[in-house]
Amino acid sequence: MESYITVGQISKPYGLRGEVRVIPYTDFPDRFLTTKRLFIRQNTLFLEKLVERASIKDNRIILKLAGINTPEEASKFRGALLQVPPDEVRALPEGSYYYFQIVGLPVYTLDGKLIGKVDEILNTGSNDVYLVKDPKSGKEILLPAIKEVIKKVDLKERCIVVNLLPGLLEE
Repeated sequence: MESYITVGQISKPYGLRGEVRVIPYTDFPDRFLTTKRLFIRQNTLFLEKLVERASIKDNRIILKLAGINTPEEASKFRGALLQVPPDEVRALPEGSYYYFQIVGLPVYTLDGKLIGKVDEILNTGSNDVYLVKDPKSGKEILLPAIKEVIKKVDLKERCIVVNLLPGLLEE
């Protein structure tokens, strides 16, 4: 099954017509104003819902999803994730990537040595840090996501090439 990307979470019902408040998990909350369909994931439930209308009021996202017509029906979806297929995410500027595009990529040194796969991305505030894990040894390396270290991210070839600065990799 295709991996879907979470763009928000239903927090609670809103009003009397089955609308819901949404906590956005996206840097582009205005995406809800143009999105035609969303996928609801809640425990084992996974279903597609058409978006009948959407608005942003006081920095809160309000959605009316097809088939949810009362506050009681809306409350059943409290905490559910709202997702989209990966091909429906917004394009980012050159050199910027979504976390889901980076996690799992193999990481190679400039001379072609595999040092592991990106297991997790840590947000430190100033820059992200890629936690790279060697699948054989379990050894972890922290690589700052800065131009001096990350030399190439190739989504087509599905790999990352890095310049290991002194002290990043213990021999």
